Amino acid sequence: MNNNFYELIKQSTECEARLGKLHTERGIIDTPVFMPVGTYGSIKSVTNNFLYDSKVQIILSNSYHLYLRPGIEIIKKAGGIQKFNSWNKPMLTDSGGFQAFSLKRLKKSCEAGIEFKSHIDGSKHFITPEKSIKIQKAIGADFIMCFDECTPFPIDYESAKKSMELSLRWAKRCKKEFYNNNDDTQALFGIIQGSIYSDLRLESVNEMLNIGFNGYAIGGFSVGEPKEKYRNPILKKIVPILPKNKVRYLMGVGMPEDLWNCVELGIDMFDCVLPTRNGRNGQIFTNFGKLNIKNSNFKSDFTTLDSNCNCYTCSNYSRAFLHYLIKSKEILALTLLSLHNIRFMIDLMSKIRESLRNNTFLKTKNSFLEKYYLNNK
Repeated sequence: MNNNFYELIKQSTECEARLGKLHTERGIIDTPVFMPVGTYGSIKSVTNNFLYDSKVQIILSNSYHLYLRPGIEIIKKAGGIQKFNSWNKPMLTDSGGFQAFSLKRLKKSCEAGIEFKSHIDGSKHFITPEKSIKIQKAIGADFIMCFDECTPFPIDYESAKKSMELSLRWAKRCKKEFYNNNDDTQALFGIIQGSIYSDLRLESVNEMLNIGFNGYAIGGFSVGEPKEKYRNPILKKIVPILPKNKVRYLMGVGMPEDLWNCVELGIDMFDCVLPTRNGRNGQIFTNFGKLNIKNSNFKSDFTTLDSNCNCYTCSNYSRAFLHYLIKSKEILALTLLSLHNIRFMIDLMSKIRESLRNNTFLKTKNSFLEKYYLNNK
């Protein structure tokens, strides 16, 4: 995949928001875009046909989990991840750095890489930046990520600086390995780190630009930091520095309000586990705010989840029936609620893109958030 796979279609005159396209071997992706997370190569409890019907353009999977099970050799024998999971559209794989961070007691990092114990059987593994790239190449996703060290929140300045500098050294090694026998069908993203410290983030951006990548991701958020105090001020400083002709990906951020606010700042790609994870636990996103379908007031509510949604769930089932399913621990509830939340997020991104085409982004954003927050005060 060449360096020009991102095409800037339109820059908003109101703010930093922009409309674009990602050109891949498996199709064109309209941006801004939200990626549902299928950690193990599939979206939990949701089949591909529902994802196609919901107009999902790309999904994310995690190389750490796929490496442990089913194993890279199985995926290679299948012909790559998209043949293995029968998903005939683009995919992105996370390098596993965040999973190593989340393992906490099970991992140990050093200059060479990260040693960890499998959460499955306790076996020991050692992942270097080079091995992470080899794993992701073998998996075969369209977009792959540099191996980085994700820092927790809170973290002191010196520790954040040391970690950020380690991620930069790893990024250089990742790029070198990536272009070793590269088949030009994948794109490599560098990941900007630096925690909540603006000067570290700026240093990370500038060094990443010097190394040079197909796209740029911003990592290390959604780890407990107060978003309004740290996330948006930092994004306002670093996003304008990123090249106009390269895609920008904010990792792990994707609540409905985040999508509007971060698109406004110039972000193109998002992923988040919360729409499906929260859906499986009864929290539903609607155009009129979030609701918890487990609450007893839905027991005899025979309206749909969202009157503005025509997903399979909203077209066929009432709130009362969905309340009954989830209270009964019926497996079907997981599918129906996840499906609605995915469709909501995909429709929301479509609405955002349409507002950019029509030069009404800020007006549409304010109108949406006014209704969305009305029932969530």
